[in-house]
Amino acid sequence: MATEIQVRPVETSDAEAIAEIYGHYVRSSTATFELEPPTVEEIRLRMKVIAEKGLPWLVAEQGGRVVGYAYAGPYRPRAAYRFTLENSVYIHHETAGQGIGRLLMEQLLERCTEWGARQMVAVIGGGDENAASVRLHEKLGFVRVGVLQGVGWKFDRALDSLLMQRGL
Repeated sequence: MATEIQVRPVETSDAEAIAEIYGHYVRSSTATFELEPPTVEEIRLRMKVIAEKGLPWLVAEQGGRVVGYAYAGPYRPRAAYRFTLENSVYIHHETAGQGIGRLLMEQLLERCTEWGARQMVAVIGGGDENAASVRLHEKLGFVRVGVLQGVGWKFDRALDSLLMQRGL
């Protein structure tokens, strides 16, 4: 029987596990357009920026181990976008497909609604190549609103960004 998954707010001590989870995707997938994995210190800085805005950053734990995370940040910096957030969600590659992403995203959406957000945007690197992320967002009520074609360059090829959106 699988160990229960618990979702909780991020702690500074989670930065190493988050860097490990995210680093895997930076090195091996088109889900992110970053080319070099950020350091643990860079992850801590990103966590601080999100916390200073009062926005949620959540982690999923299974058996005392961080197996995924999700957070919301500003979609764009201009004031008119202040009620629109962009989400990020990453699951440890060894625990993908267990519903962890959905659990994280459901709680993230709830907390963002409580925060006062009106819209959530997902910018999915690699577009339909990142089928698991597309399916997750569709299951949660996100709809496709556009594709930015060839805006990324990784692994010696042009990559699309799929834009999905959901009202809160």
